[in-house]
Amino acid sequence: MGLATGMEQLGRRQGSSRLPLPDTPKQSSSCCCAEGLPQGGEGWWGCPRSELVPRHTLLQLCFPSCRIFVLGIGFFTLCFLMTSLGGQFSAKRLGDSPFTIRTEVMGALESRGVLRRMSDMLEMLMKRMDILARLENSTDFHKGDEARFPLDRFQPAAGLMERIQAIAQNVSDIAIKVDQILRNSLLNGKVVEGRRDQCEVPRDPKYPDCAGKVEWMRARWTSDPCYAFFGVDGTECSFLIYLSEVEWFCPPLPWRNRTAALPSPPSLPRVQAAFQSDLARLLELIGTGKESLSFMKKRIRHLAQQWLRAARRLEQKLKGRQRDQKHILIHIGFLTEESGDVFSPRVLKGGPLGEMVQWADILAALFLLGHSLRVTVSLKELQSHLGVPPGRGNCPLTNPLPFDLIYTDYHGLQQMKQHMGLSFKKYRCRVRVIDTFGTEPAYNHEEYATLRGYRTNWGYWNLQPTQFMTMFPHTPDNSFMGFVSEELNKTERQFIKSNKVSSMAVVYGKEASIWKGKEKFLAILNKYMEIHGTVYYETQRPPEVPAFVKNHGLLPQHEFQQLLRKAKLFIGFGFPYEGPAPLEAIANGCVFLQARFNPPHSSLNHEFFRGKPTSREVSSQHPYAEDFIGKPHVWTVDYNNSEEFEAAIKTIVRTQVDPYLPYEYTCEGMLERIHAYIQHQDFCTTSSPPLPPKARSPAMQSLPSPLALSPNATHLVWSPSASRDPHAWPPVDSLQVWVSETRHACTETCRRRGLVCEPTFFRFLNKKEVFLQLSITCDSTEYEMNHLYPAVAENVHECYLQKEPLLFSCAGYNTKYRRLCPCRDYRKGQVALCRDCL
Repeated sequence: MGLATGMEQLGRRQGSSRLPLPDTPKQSSSCCCAEGLPQGGEGWWGCPRSELVPRHTLLQLCFPSCRIFVLGIGFFTLCFLMTSLGGQFSAKRLGDSPFTIRTEVMGALESRGVLRRMSDMLEMLMKRMDILARLENSTDFHKGDEARFPLDRFQPAAGLMERIQAIAQNVSDIAIKVDQILRNSLLNGKVVEGRRDQCEVPRDPKYPDCAGKVEWMRARWTSDPCYAFFGVDGTECSFLIYLSEVEWFCPPLPWRNRTAALPSPPSLPRVQAAFQSDLARLLELIGTGKESLSFMKKRIRHLAQQWLRAARRLEQKLKGRQRDQKHILIHIGFLTEESGDVFSPRVLKGGPLGEMVQWADILAALFLLGHSLRVTVSLKELQSHLGVPPGRGNCPLTNPLPFDLIYTDYHGLQQMKQHMGLSFKKYRCRVRVIDTFGTEPAYNHEEYATLRGYRTNWGYWNLQPTQFMTMFPHTPDNSFMGFVSEELNKTERQFIKSNKVSSMAVVYGKEASIWKGKEKFLAILNKYMEIHGTVYYETQRPPEVPAFVKNHGLLPQHEFQQLLRKAKLFIGFGFPYEGPAPLEAIANGCVFLQARFNPPHSSLNHEFFRGKPTSREVSSQHPYAEDFIGKPHVWTVDYNNSEEFEAAIKTIVRTQVDPYLPYEYTCEGMLERIHAYIQHQDFCTTSSPPLPPKARSPAMQSLPSPLALSPNATHLVWSPSASRDPHAWPPVDSLQVWVSETRHACTETCRRRGLVCEPTFFRFLNKKEVFLQLSITCDSTEYEMNHLYPAVAENVHECYLQKEPLLFSCAGYNTKYRRLCPCRDYRKGQVALCRDCL
């Protein structure tokens, strides 16, 4: 703003007319700009570029401006001091970087200089204010203009001068004190710097990777900002401090106080889990913003009463047994934006819902069991909950993991590995992976999968195979998680029986592509039944659906249930594989008709399974329904044989069936199963398996086998005289050892005897003595990595034991080998648990 404009505004504020400005100054020495203030532009004081201003006019304007300037300088000084001093002491706070002091000491001289310059500036300002006051007193400015400019406009000048003097004195005093602090810091910094300059890479056999890691840090420490976050600054000592205190590749430096640098947070007190009865809190935890989340919440509300009744029954069954409450993170990775979230947009368009059905049921079960949950569907939330440092994910977490368990999927597993650094390896034993189709040990072991051709995009995680949790009990190598189907009470069951339409069929398939090429089957079915479909469409009827089919479009879940309660037949055309809908249909009194695959579908001959971490051979659209339920509820026929297909339909029309739901797919069954897993599965403290003979001492090689021949001499059982670990799970009393046929996996071998393969028992079989107890001749015995071992090649009398515990596998067979198979009993309707496992 120009001086004339400023004077005009000032005059108006005083209620007077504009003051006339002199045409030319009488002498330059009486002008503001001649007193050493800025010239040639509008600087701090507002002097115009080419105007020289009389003394009395400048005083009129400068006192208010100086007052504002002084207040600004004071405020800025206080802010600087707070920041500077706060920074000096921040290094003393727990949890800060061990290198914070050095960074601040490097800025000590600069901080001290700034304080001194501020003190000098205030002192200069005080002198100039004194000059201005004397100039004002030497004029008759007041006398001629008192009426126009009241004297009280300038009365605060004396007080202002006192305040300036006080601020200057305070800044000077603080500068002296800060100077002392910084001198002490510099002295301490010299000691630390001396140590830093003298750091050498230790040669400790307990830390063989230290030198290599330091070399890596020299070359790449700037590749990720997280290293600087933890204090790495390019010096040798900063590398060693990081590698010994943040990571664990180098020994601690003797001059470092690790207890002060990295304090361990106090452990949280254990709280007993109590069954919950209000699902409203769970619905809040799930959140909003995605159609998939809305679907899950609707499902939980719909099944709420069944969940609550089941929780009460299990609570009575456990009879007040003590259960620790777990802190559990649930990260649904496939719903994150970073993974693409292809499911949410398709919820209302007939897309697959099986995964969301399972996740909704997992959330309900964990919550009702009384555990503390956190639910995330975004990468940002995951990083926040885990304590991921800023950067690209190469560094460990900033704090110990605050969760006992993490339930996630393959997408979430990849995100965790990408952002947790070395902490992923440390904490991966706490992870449970929801895996629809399962992961077999041969695909899970990274080295073995790479060497033997089992590597896929979804395997090679080196987890314990039972950390993978499946939708159906595909293979006992993984844990069976499952889901729930709606249960019917007696009134509903009776209503269904009396209202079934024996000539009504519903086709399994919401997407039009599933119907393509099925005209032949539909024409045969149409001769005996009225066909209904639930195919999604927006405006026009899909051309793949024949005109004689009554298409209802995509139905809400409760309307779909009503349709199933009226229908007699639920028919599948081979896809989708292993979804929840067939179980829901059987639970509502339908017969499920499905196609038999010959040859079975697998990753070797079918595109859908290619790349999945399993060699499982799928003999039908829904193997669980075929193997665990069967007729009269499930019919599996060859669709390529028209006569067999038509005969099955005729028989189904005449057959009366009641609604049926396996116990393991009820709410109580799922609660029971998850409770047992949480209480007994501990992959972080798993005992090591027996070592190969060459690695054992001579005294260890003659340990007696805990197994004994059964009374009928067909298999081995746990010896009555052998000791039992009371904490072993499953209990060893349930173990039976059988020898497979050459074309049978252990899964099939155990199932043929009414048992289930139990991979945790392999460690008891992996001994040469077991072959002798089963009267198997071994001319040689070798330890090797092979997912089929322990096994015997009988034609050459060669026996093989397992070298790598992660490769113990119930799945897999080879015509060359007969395998040793650990089998166990199981609870009726609950294949995941042995009779005494609860």
